[in-house]
Amino acid sequence: MLNLETAQQIAMSLPNTVEQDHFGIPSFRVNNRIFSTLWIHDNKMMVKLPLIEQSVFSSIGKDAIYPVPNKYGGMGCTLFELSKVSPELLTDALNIAYQAVIDKTKKKK
Repeated sequence: MLNLETAQQIAMSLPNTVEQDHFGIPSFRVNNRIFSTLWIHDNKMMVKLPLIEQSVFSSIGKDAIYPVPNKYGGMGCTLFELSKVSPELLTDALNIAYQAVIDKTKKKK
């Protein structure tokens, strides 16, 4: 349902988002903190969600949305298979991840 270009455009539409390389893949950052990465070769997008939201999104799309299968999955890193999710669903997840970074940055100040 989504392609890489559309996923990138959705992430970049969030205010003050910067795209930077992260170990050979595009990452999307706000306030110097990653909230998403684009896994180009796998046609997936990682979205760093709070754990409760990770659980909710994973239950919505069990075969298309799931925690990253390593220690990062336990920290909210969630994979979205772009060919199986709607733009609206990805937009919602990216907004939550983006806002979580903004909120965390505000608390540190």
